[in-house]
Amino acid sequence: MRTDTPVQIRLEDYRPSDFLIDRVDLDVRLAPHDTRITARLALRANPAGRAGAPLVLDGDDLTLDGIELDGAPLSAEAYAASPAGLTLHAPPQGPFELTILTRVDPTANTKLMGLYRSNGVYCTQCEADGFRRITYFLDRPDVMAVYTTRIEAERAECPVLLGNGNPVEAGEIAGTGRHFAVWHDPHPKPAYLFALVGGALDRVAQDFTTMEGRTVAVAVYVEPGKGPRAAYALDAVIRSMRWDEEAFGRAYDLDVFNVVAVSDFNMGAMENKGLNVFNDKYVLASPETATDGDYAAIERIIAHEYFHNWSGNRVTCRDWFQLCLKEGLTVFRDQEFSSDMRSRAVHRIGEVRNLRARQFPEDAGPLRHPVRPGAYAEINNFYTATVYDKGAEIVRMLRTLVGADAFRAGMDRYFSDNDGTAATVEDFLAAFAAVTGRDLQPFARWYERPGTPALAVTRAYDAEARRYTLTFRQSLEAAGPPLVIPVALGLVGENGPLAGATSTSVSDGVFVLDTGTATVVFECVAEAPVPSVLRGFSAPVRLELDLTDAERLVLLRHDTDPFNRWQAAQGIAMRLILEPAAPGAGEAFADALGAFLDGEALADPAFAALVLSLPGEGEAANEIAADLDPDAIHAARTALRKALGTRLRPRLDALALALRASQDAPYSPDAASAGRRSLANACLDLIAAADPAAGTEGALLQLREARNMTDRLAALGVIAAIPGEAREAALSAFGATYADEPLVLDKWFAVQATIAEDGTPARIAALSRHPAFAMTNPNRVRALIANFAMGNPTQFARADGAGFALVAERIEALDRINPQLAARLLTAFSSWRRWENSRREKAAEILNRIKAIPALSRDVADIAARTLEAG
Repeated sequence: MRTDTPVQIRLEDYRPSDFLIDRVDLDVRLAPHDTRITARLALRANPAGRAGAPLVLDGDDLTLDGIELDGAPLSAEAYAASPAGLTLHAPPQGPFELTILTRVDPTANTKLMGLYRSNGVYCTQCEADGFRRITYFLDRPDVMAVYTTRIEAERAECPVLLGNGNPVEAGEIAGTGRHFAVWHDPHPKPAYLFALVGGALDRVAQDFTTMEGRTVAVAVYVEPGKGPRAAYALDAVIRSMRWDEEAFGRAYDLDVFNVVAVSDFNMGAMENKGLNVFNDKYVLASPETATDGDYAAIERIIAHEYFHNWSGNRVTCRDWFQLCLKEGLTVFRDQEFSSDMRSRAVHRIGEVRNLRARQFPEDAGPLRHPVRPGAYAEINNFYTATVYDKGAEIVRMLRTLVGADAFRAGMDRYFSDNDGTAATVEDFLAAFAAVTGRDLQPFARWYERPGTPALAVTRAYDAEARRYTLTFRQSLEAAGPPLVIPVALGLVGENGPLAGATSTSVSDGVFVLDTGTATVVFECVAEAPVPSVLRGFSAPVRLELDLTDAERLVLLRHDTDPFNRWQAAQGIAMRLILEPAAPGAGEAFADALGAFLDGEALADPAFAALVLSLPGEGEAANEIAADLDPDAIHAARTALRKALGTRLRPRLDALALALRASQDAPYSPDAASAGRRSLANACLDLIAAADPAAGTEGALLQLREARNMTDRLAALGVIAAIPGEAREAALSAFGATYADEPLVLDKWFAVQATIAEDGTPARIAALSRHPAFAMTNPNRVRALIANFAMGNPTQFARADGAGFALVAERIEALDRINPQLAARLLTAFSSWRRWENSRREKAAEILNRIKAIPALSRDVADIAARTLEAG
């Protein structure tokens, strides 16, 4: 823990390391409370560094047991050591070997950074700076070395010993009950990609032959008895490997690829070279325990971590300011993979909903920062939606600008030019400039400018000249030159897309706005059209285009772009939630949705479910700049759901019946089957909104008869929103049924955390005392506390401040256990300045109280300070 003010690290201050490490030989002797690590480091002075500088190695909570230079013990005067670092005052100027002996306690490591022990399994998490909790090191991504790791442990405790790279040796240590395994990774890597795992684990495996003819042993390791639940994850790895060869020409480069699932993990997963460590919720799945959403998330995250093998490992980032270079790029790659595996249109809508729900508020709040930040105090706090999701949108815009073929050529050039190096955003863009001959400096502004641009569109139609004019104006709160914004667009008439309309400013359906204001003129326009702007959400901007509901319905009926068809329905629903509506407005919208369902629901159920789903309360809140009242939004959305459910009731009943009849086949997580379940459950939700008694009856029936967790959990969610004895009985029975299924219990906690009723804070407090709840388990904390704070706005932001106080208490307790998780929970307060006055005052009081906590961690102190200081 640190009590000092966090020091700002600035991009402009970057300088190369004074020393380089060419080779790392590790000997790790695992023991629950006293693990011994011997690190032999082959070092040399960096020609680009400062001549004669001392060697300063990073450390964090380490105990030094010994140190040798070229095989000889160092005198006490030659170095200075503390738990936070080790300095060699006068290191040799030529190559030398430093041997360092350290001790750590994996069982006591509740931070889950460095080497820790989870349910009897030893594992590591070293990104961003966890390796310094294992041994003293130059713990920065631009110091890359070849690693050989010897792991030793009690065989009875750890029959499986895994490391980075390829296995080279294994054996018994006679007479001790211990054994060892040696792993060698031939590819130089930074310390954050180091990993080891030791424990009792089951293995499921399959060989894969790469396009280069290499046979790779692909394996997934899970807790004993859970092997069958790893089958889908294993299949996702194989499909990811094949897809990366086909889409990007990237083949795997080791003899083995291992995935390990652990139950205590701060992140979703980690891409350590050849040894990916996963939160078990993104590996384990069966129809009885996992939803369609879980299967899709497993597929996506498995792919994401595998794709890092090239975009993150073979080419890593020079410093943590370049985090978007590996994460934004790899998110784009996993989005493309998922789109190819499933419905591209439906997946794109999901991506944009996620961006608007998570990243747009971040851009508008006190934690706003550029995709490539210029400074940070705690790098763990910059694993954000801006870096990941907006970073991916920038890559997507780049592909739109240069075209698919040039984009692939640019990616090939980027990997070729930077293989085995630590790269920068400039290196990435240089590859595309080289293959296209384009000046990408104006485009690079996207990486430096914080905030979400506004794109305002005005229009005019000259019927006599058959000319249609669109005027675009971009604006961004942060000062600076204009951004380069690709605007995909088209024109739609009363009966469909307008044929014959032409514009010299539009190429392949895209207009590039690279000035503050510009005009696009279409000729040969036969009728006053409805503009379809930002098709496919071609740029991460806030679109300001004044369409009437009638025009939106034209887009819903006739636009060829699925995203803008969905957006048209969302636009009407959002207006009805945020603005006082005339009598009957909801019914008119319902009639339009009914016509849509009659025509297309069964043809594309997944898309129909999206059209039928209203904007969430958080999405609606993001449209309000000040005096935000969560209760008012909740009431308006509830009223609209009731109006739609009442008006559409006959159609909903018939549609749900037809969809259920088609679900007699054995469960499959494929996109088509998942789409049918999604639409059927959307129908049930609206039926319950219109008629709670009928909704309860239908949900209870579904809960009893469901043959998969998707339908079972959807029914429980419907029941949970309806007060009464039936709800409490259903919740109790569900909890008892799945008492021995941790991942299902997480869902049970989450359902209750989001009940929008006055009694929920008391429910949360009671659930915090449940035998299955543990503050040391990140999944459980996210399920109960984070879902309450980030997914239940009426109760978190209660007028009496009780929701704020509840979360603040958990943050204070969690900060002593897992500061990284506590800091992420604190981001729930990031919108506090937009709330109405009484809520705002209570939130400020809580934030100041948190900031004043003695011995506050650097992680939480950074978030608290930035949240309070931003005006």
